[in-house]
Amino acid sequence: MVEASPRRIFANAHTYHINSISVNSDQETYLSADDLRINLWHLEVTKESFNIVDIKPTNMEELTEVITAAEFHPTECNVFVYSSSKGTIRLCDMRSSALCDRHSKQFEEPENPTNRSFFSEIISSISDVKLSNSGRYMISRDYLSIKVWDLHMETKPIETYVVHEYLRAKLCSLYENDCIFDKFECCWNGKDTSIMTGSYNNFFRVFDRNTKKDVTLEASRDFLKPKTVLKPRKVCTGGKRKKDEISVDCLDFNKKILHTAWHPQENIIAVAATNNLFIFQDKF
Repeated sequence: MVEASPRRIFANAHTYHINSISVNSDQETYLSADDLRINLWHLEVTKESFNIVDIKPTNMEELTEVITAAEFHPTECNVFVYSSSKGTIRLCDMRSSALCDRHSKQFEEPENPTNRSFFSEIISSISDVKLSNSGRYMISRDYLSIKVWDLHMETKPIETYVVHEYLRAKLCSLYENDCIFDKFECCWNGKDTSIMTGSYNNFFRVFDRNTKKDVTLEASRDFLKPKTVLKPRKVCTGGKRKKDEISVDCLDFNKKILHTAWHPQENIIAVAATNNLFIFQDKF
């Protein structure tokens, strides 16, 4: 058994659930974010924090968006980003003002009118944002896709990868069973050449930015033997199903991979599937 024991407890700074914690590159401070506020902490001071973002309106009935994720820049200690349920990402510079209610940059892709539906606002909510290791790019995950942004270009993402477009036709049932509100995370590999995120049926997706190839893999207890090679999985949406494909109607929405992580130097990944943690690595 591995047991964790707290060395310090930083308390009494959040009214709502904390969705993000990010350590600064100065190795002295970190941020914590909830639905409406982002606080800056010093690692040696547990009793107080400094509020750097506050989007709470004076009248809560006027609330239109919430903070969904926040992260510090990997090398510039004064810069951080946070995403919102409205599908926007804001980049803030702590040198410009103490309270970063005014962002330096705002990244947002205009909605395609042809895809407009009752669910548009829900599926455009960003569940995770991660800056690249180089600090030049960032990825954002919404319900159906993952987008790569250049920090020098706010108007639109430079790359968009569809994660499970076959679910667009099932948004109504996903809304009824609350799956449409699932918060999928995303991550970079160490060289910023590949990105990974989770899906349903214990599937996770890896996208290669150079070759534009992608693969769907499954984290299952059927592969408990070490050195088992994972076979790519495919989801079929039409009537005829090939031997290795799984029908979109057979996907298990109770099995979902929300949390993923990639080793900073090596091709080793970790995915959390319900109460199981799987660690995979490139071929031995």
